[in-house]
Amino acid sequence: MATGKGRSFKQQKIASSLLVNGALILICLIWIIPTLGIFVTSFRNSQAIFQSGWWTIFPHRQYVQTGEITLDPSVDVNSAMSIPGVTGQYTFEQLRAGVTTSDGRQLTWYGNKRTRLIEVAKLEWVGFNTNLTLKNYTDVLGGKTVTYLDANGNTIVRQGDNLSGAFLNSIAVAVPATIIPILIAAFAAYGFAWLNFPGRKFLFTIVVALLVVPLQIALVPIVQDYTKLDLNGTYLAIWLAHTGFGLPLAIYLLFNYISQLPRDILESAFIDGASNFTIFTQLILPLSVPALASFAIFQFLWVWNDYLVALVFLQDKTLVLTTVLANMVGEKGQDWQLLTSGAFISMLLPLAVFFALQRYFVRGMLAGSVKG
Repeated sequence: MATGKGRSFKQQKIASSLLVNGALILICLIWIIPTLGIFVTSFRNSQAIFQSGWWTIFPHRQYVQTGEITLDPSVDVNSAMSIPGVTGQYTFEQLRAGVTTSDGRQLTWYGNKRTRLIEVAKLEWVGFNTNLTLKNYTDVLGGKTVTYLDANGNTIVRQGDNLSGAFLNSIAVAVPATIIPILIAAFAAYGFAWLNFPGRKFLFTIVVALLVVPLQIALVPIVQDYTKLDLNGTYLAIWLAHTGFGLPLAIYLLFNYISQLPRDILESAFIDGASNFTIFTQLILPLSVPALASFAIFQFLWVWNDYLVALVFLQDKTLVLTTVLANMVGEKGQDWQLLTSGAFISMLLPLAVFFALQRYFVRGMLAGSVKG
């Protein structure tokens, strides 16, 4: 009986593990496949994008033209026709849509009825497509005139977008807008966690309450204040805005982590005569690296992908990546080779930041969630 229960438990454990792993694999595929599609498309030319899917660069089977059949002028193309070397009769409409014969060949009428030309194709394996190019990246990064062929073979000339300048602008916005709130929030979290001062609980309650306040309601008052201070369109304006919008979450996350640090370490430092600033810089900050890295990922990704705040406070004076990409969608909605290369460029730095700090991410997110 016990053996049966043991087997049942083991089977349930295996089934649960398979279910969890299967769900994780499915989620990974849902994320990876579109990303791979964007990556591959960003290296293809415009004609190839409109003629076939991105997956066709990998080995696959497709119909490859192996010959042509020209019908005799005496054949009536307005009725069912007999094709030399092919069993059966087919109409013009059927041949225009493509007909697959019993021996696996595909017959397709080329042009109008006057051509009397039928292309013959056979299903064959095609290897890796090496017809890839870096031209899409040079076009979007250079900001010069872009020339390419569309799906119909027409030459299209457009003005390129200076994505390299926008990339540097996004870095100039995202890095300070991530570091400044982290430093301020770390000081505030330390004060709320370990210092006694009048109104501490009330102030912390206000900070937590600010988490549910949407930033959109603060945009107009802040713009009015920035107009009076002549800050609109400057980096300082958007740094301060992102700092204010990011502080409530930063303080809350860091407070949960810092408040769980061992009290013995801090008491020993106080006994040795260390000041609050020394304790903060020498003990709190080094021990809080997981929480700091966790919030840094959140803040950096939010600022990097932000469109609304950048549009409101930077306006058209300084264009960041999100603004330029939005303009590209409006101006070049059919230029997939430019949009995908621009999108992948915008993904590079956030992915690098996430993978560089991801080992701290789980530890930082679980900070303060379990006591005892």
